[in-house]
Amino acid sequence: MKIVITRPEEDAERFAGDVRSAGAEPVIAPLMAVRYLDGAPPTLDGAQALLFTSANGVRALARATKHGSGGRGLPVFAVGDATAAAARDAGFTNVRSAEGDVADLASLAAGALDPAAGRLLHVAGTAVAGDLAVDLAARGFEVARAVLYEMEIAEILPTAAADVLQAGGGGIALFSPRTADLFAQLVLDAGLAGACAGTTAFCLSDAVAGSISGLRWGGVRVAARPTAAALLASIRDELTAAAG
Repeated sequence: MKIVITRPEEDAERFAGDVRSAGAEPVIAPLMAVRYLDGAPPTLDGAQALLFTSANGVRALARATKHGSGGRGLPVFAVGDATAAAARDAGFTNVRSAEGDVADLASLAAGALDPAAGRLLHVAGTAVAGDLAVDLAARGFEVARAVLYEMEIAEILPTAAADVLQAGGGGIALFSPRTADLFAQLVLDAGLAGACAGTTAFCLSDAVAGSISGLRWGGVRVAARPTAAALLASIRDELTAAAG
């Protein structure tokens, strides 16, 4: 089975290796690309911890602070294992993973930190999913957001993705509602809505699945938890079912 990976290039490459290990053929077809924003690095003075909701945020902060320590010793709270791994790769030494979604991240940070000990810095892009700052503010925390990157979206469906849809029997891995919304629109624009009936959609969460509900699919599998590992497990389950 061919699995289209719609994540930005660097994250797609990482997941492709896992897909290959599971016995499927990865097809990288990013729907978005990261564009880092230039400017002064964020002020880390007074921050008691860093919050990352994506590996892109980690890489953006590492890039912005490449000539200094960049808060590498500050506690880091990451939304999931892939983001936590990116933080460790970037040199952060005190990293914890929420192993879930934004709500899990808020709960992890609130349980480990003291609102009186200083503000929290959420490193993010121009568009954010969930209500991390609102959730933590309700628990007494001050959350500042450092916007260090933006996502440039594809204007047409990548040829590699269109080829898998038209061939049938493949799958599409979707990691966020925003990406899923974009994918659905590009499929409609390409006149390939009918081809989805021969394709399985692998979705990170119910919210992602909801974003593609307007299309008729051969199957929709939702990960047991909103993590890349759980999404990979759903792909493995599909491959096992197909084999036997």
